[in-house]
Amino acid sequence: MLQIRRAEARGFADHGWLKSHHSFSFAEYFDPAWMGWGNLRVINEDRIAPGTGFGTHGHRDMEIISYVLEGNLAHKDSMGNIKGIPPGDVQRMSAGSGVRHSEFNHAPDQTTHFLQIWVEPNVRGIAPGYEQKSFPETDKRGRLRLVASPDGAEGSVTVHADAALYAGLFDGAERAQLDLDPQRKAYVHLVRGTLHVNGRALRAGDAAVMADESRLVLSEGEQAEVLVFDLAP
Repeated sequence: MLQIRRAEARGFADHGWLKSHHSFSFAEYFDPAWMGWGNLRVINEDRIAPGTGFGTHGHRDMEIISYVLEGNLAHKDSMGNIKGIPPGDVQRMSAGSGVRHSEFNHAPDQTTHFLQIWVEPNVRGIAPGYEQKSFPETDKRGRLRLVASPDGAEGSVTVHADAALYAGLFDGAERAQLDLDPQRKAYVHLVRGTLHVNGRALRAGDAAVMADESRLVLSEGEQAEVLVFDLAP
């Protein structure tokens, strides 16, 4: 089964300082048909206006991944981490037993554009944790680079969840294939550009929702940046 979810079908919230597209039910956007996929619970495509951001707030028992596309995301949390997250970096915060944090765009004239991703953990009540790693474009060009996994394989960030996340950049004849376990689920989110997923055309913001599939083929990309999730059933 492969279902295409178009970008315009997502939820949308305009808070002035924040414009956010919700792939799944979140905050005031509720669609019982889209509560998540497998253990993937949230993909919010957020744009934070210059000089604004999320004030300090709390989370529990969730694996939270930030993937910055443009600008810089300033992170501060109750574990003592004060970090800037630029494009190319992947940040993982394990909320565990409880963490408080803020995310801010300090730039005076540039919007911060990023994806906020939540994955349900396979263990609860753990001590909060933080990890951040950089993945250069050369690592993602024409291939799927593992950027998050349960065991930190291949230098990826470690998530306390039965999930793996790949990132790739594709143009022209560049092509990649990933073998899938048909007993699991997969989710392909096209960040930007255009791309074919198993022969189906996607444009920026679209997703391919997959189950009972044994192979993923990415081809015919045009300035495409894509995230691929291998998820618990």
